[in-house]
Amino acid sequence: MTERLWGILTDSFPKLLGYGIRVTIPLTVLSFSLALAVALVIALIQYADIKGLRQVCRFYIWIVRGTPLLVQLYLVFYGLPSVGLVLEAFPAAVLVLGFNEGAYMAETIRGALESVSRGQLEAGYCVGLNYLQIMTHIVLPQAFRTAFPALSNSMISMLKETSMAATITVMEMFRQAQVINGRVYESLGLYGEVALIYLIFCTLLSWGQRFGEKKLGAYGGKTR
Repeated sequence: MTERLWGILTDSFPKLLGYGIRVTIPLTVLSFSLALAVALVIALIQYADIKGLRQVCRFYIWIVRGTPLLVQLYLVFYGLPSVGLVLEAFPAAVLVLGFNEGAYMAETIRGALESVSRGQLEAGYCVGLNYLQIMTHIVLPQAFRTAFPALSNSMISMLKETSMAATITVMEMFRQAQVINGRVYESLGLYGEVALIYLIFCTLLSWGQRFGEKKLGAYGGKTR
């Protein structure tokens, strides 16, 4: 490794890591929180088989899963201003990433809900619980244990997908690497650093996932 390249990498690494902590991680957390909220609502509507709304949910899932994330980002950030709706880059990225991943996570949660025996609903009614109490205290806790590994994988995937936000000018870690590379022209080293930082972040999340699975496994059921 040449002295020039080493100097570039040692100078750029803390900058890239800083953007990862200040922008990439918050973007991931906010987007995942939105995705989880959307997914839970969509899954519960489908589980309850609410006529009309269930068809709307299926349509949403069909549209989102059938179109690329990049196209969705462009439609929201570059397309909506033509009809008078202008969003800043960061909020636009949060919305698109959240609603995109929410469609996939909704299917995960729906499958987990349906894995819980319907007989437990009837048992809950028999002891005087209402539907909301049954879902909160009986069905959802069991479903969450089943869905936890898949939802954790979704969060790891979302962390990597935040790099797509660079295409709509969000100054996250990958975008900052592009800016630095535009000055020094060391693509292999700089993008290798970005890959390393993503790997570190994803490894930490994987450790958190394993810890969470062990904790959940101690509360009445082995995670799958």
